[in-house]
Amino acid sequence: MSNQTTINLEINGQAHTLAVEPRVTLLDALRDHLELTGTKKGCDQGQCGACTVHVDGERVLSCLTLAVQVEGRAVTTIEGLSDPGAELHPVQSAFLEHDAFQCGYCTPGQIMSAVSCIREGHAGSDDEIREYMSGNLCRCGAYPHIVEAVREAAKVMS
Repeated sequence: MSNQTTINLEINGQAHTLAVEPRVTLLDALRDHLELTGTKKGCDQGQCGACTVHVDGERVLSCLTLAVQVEGRAVTTIEGLSDPGAELHPVQSAFLEHDAFQCGYCTPGQIMSAVSCIREGHAGSDDEIREYMSGNLCRCGAYPHIVEAVREAAKVMS
């Protein structure tokens, strides 16, 4: 007897039907079932932010979210921030311009959180940006550059 359930997900504007165990996280569904590997598995405990995605426009830690919980909701990953072949999202461009990454492992989660930070109006000061982004860890210590990138992208997006 199979312990799988069929779910319908909207990922980056595309419909997907998956057969998964009810305990499969959104992170594992994205990476292992849909081969969308931009979202990273860091701590798998919701403490590092590497797995940040948007669900209905809100930032979510995909390692703590079951795939079945997002059925019928719009999920955006780093791959879906801009259309293929289109210009980069302003936050992605700002991260490149300000060298807001070193090894790059945390970068997708940082960018997804930065988009939410700006969208939700939390980019008014460097302190506010640091506070909002504090759930996203960077082992390389690129924090000053990340703050600069968020500040710059906020200007472009306003």
